[in-house]
Amino acid sequence: MSGCIQSGAEIGHNERMSSHLIPDDHPAPKLSETLDALARPLRDLRISLLDRCNFRCPYCMPESEYHADFEFLSRPERLTHSEILRIARIATGLGVSKIRLTGGEPLLDKKLPELVAGLAQLPGVDDLAMTTNAMLLESVAGRLAEAGLHRVTISLDSLDEQIFLRMSGGRGNLARVLAGIEAAERAGMSPIKINVVVQRGVNEHTVLDLVGHFRGTGHIVRLIEFMDVGNRNGWRMNQVVPSRELLKNIEARWPLRPVGRSYPGEVAQRYQYVDGQGEIGFISSVTEPFCGSCTRARLSADGVLYTCLFATHGTDLREPLRSGANDDELADILSRTWLQRADRYSELRRPDVAEAHHISKVEMYRIGG
Repeated sequence: MSGCIQSGAEIGHNERMSSHLIPDDHPAPKLSETLDALARPLRDLRISLLDRCNFRCPYCMPESEYHADFEFLSRPERLTHSEILRIARIATGLGVSKIRLTGGEPLLDKKLPELVAGLAQLPGVDDLAMTTNAMLLESVAGRLAEAGLHRVTISLDSLDEQIFLRMSGGRGNLARVLAGIEAAERAGMSPIKINVVVQRGVNEHTVLDLVGHFRGTGHIVRLIEFMDVGNRNGWRMNQVVPSRELLKNIEARWPLRPVGRSYPGEVAQRYQYVDGQGEIGFISSVTEPFCGSCTRARLSADGVLYTCLFATHGTDLREPLRSGANDDELADILSRTWLQRADRYSELRRPDVAEAHHISKVEMYRIGG
C-alpha cells in the first residue's frame, strides 16, 4: 500500500456503527415509478463508499496523477454510513430495487459488513451487490454474505501475471484476487461476474486464456470496451477492441448462441456456450451504446448524485442532509433530479471530441464503473 491509502484503523473509524444504522421502523413509502425525461425508470443506485483504491489502474487512477501526495476526500467530507442508509431508503421509495456498492475500492472500508447488513434490511431491495478488485475479499467474503450481500463483480483484466500487474498499476497480486473469487464462491455469492476491460495493445491477446479459465465454472466473464471515462486515462478510439471482434475470436474456439437480457436495463449482451459450459457477456458502450435502457443513478462518496457515468456535474445531497432536510425534502430533490435527466452521452459521443477531452467529466474512481 502506498502512503496515500488510509490505514485499516483510520478507515475502520469512518463511522461509529451502532443501532442507529438500522433502517427506520417506518420505511419511506413506495411511490409510483419515477421516470426521467426519456421515460427511463430509476431502478439502480450505485453507491461509491470512498474515493480511495489500493490499485492504480492506468485507465482509472494512473499513478502519475494519484500519487502519495494526492489529496483524497477526508473522513468528514465522506458520507457516513447512516447518511448512506438514509439516502438508500429514500431512493427505494422512488423505485430503486438494485443497489451496488463501489469505490474506489469498497473493501477498504473496514465497517463494510455492518453497512451491508443495514442495506439488506431495506424494504424493496431485491439485489444487493458489490464491485471490487478482490484483493481484500478472501478474509471478509463470508461475513459479507452473512450480512446480506447477494453478489460480487470482480474487476480482473488479465490472468497473465505481468500484464495484470501492469494494469493494476503495479499494486495487484493475482493469487490474492483468485483466492478472493474462490472465497466468494464458497460463501454462496453467485453467479460471480468477472469484468475485463480490454485495451488494444495491452491485454487483448490474453482474453482467450482468461475466458477459457472461467469457462465451465459458473462465473460469467464480461468483456468491456475501453471507455473514455473521466479525463485522465488518455483514451483514444484506436485503443478500443470492439465487442464484435472479441465475439468473433471467441466463437472461433467455442461456439456461442445469443440469449436475451435477464432483466430490463441490463448492459451486457449475453451469449451462452453451445456446449453448456456457461455464458459470457459483452459491454459495448463505445461501439453499441445502450443509453436508452439505462436505469442507474450514482452516488459519490462525498454525497453528489450523478445521473450518468460520463456526467459533467451532479446534485449535492450532502449539504441538505447535514442542514436538516427531512425525508420528503430529500425525496423531492432525488425525484426532481431524475425527472430532469436526459443523459445519453454514449449515443451522442463523437470520438474526435472524446479523444481531445473537450468535455470535462467526473472521474470514474469517484462514482464506480
